[in-house]
Amino acid sequence: RKTMRTIATLATFVLLAGCRVSAPPETLQQLMKNKVDPASKVYFNAVRYISDSTGDHDIKPQTDADWEKVRKAAADLQVYGKQLQGEDYATGRNPDWIKFSQALVDASKEAEQAAKDKNVDKVFEVSGTVYNVCSACHMAYPPPVPAVSGTPAPSPSA
Repeated sequence: RKTMRTIATLATFVLLAGCRVSAPPETLQQLMKNKVDPASKVYFNAVRYISDSTGDHDIKPQTDADWEKVRKAAADLQVYGKQLQGEDYATGRNPDWIKFSQALVDASKEAEQAAKDKNVDKVFEVSGTVYNVCSACHMAYPPPVPAVSGTPAPSPSA
């Protein structure tokens, strides 16, 4: 009996050890590059006004499938905003990190509703809100600037 209890206890510890927190599946930079940036571009580019040498052009979703892409991009941004609030990404950052991440979730909810409503003006307006949330966060947490290969970094006294 005592042996069975000991085995059961050891098995429990082994199983719990396997449940330890692991590193996120991707770095913050990878999450931004591979998920947040592409989703935001879909939303930002959904409704635009372009004036060029060929004339004035209103860019907006034309089909239900187009609107669904815009809605999905907004829904994805909500997921990413919640993911950014998780321990994997928030640990070691200031409390404003959570506020910025939640602001992305909130703006993306509004963005998704605008797409569901197929409201061109609202999608354009909320696109600006999402952009401002991203910009505010990037001001507080600037993305790393990749070094240009073969080019030495300027000296601090330059």
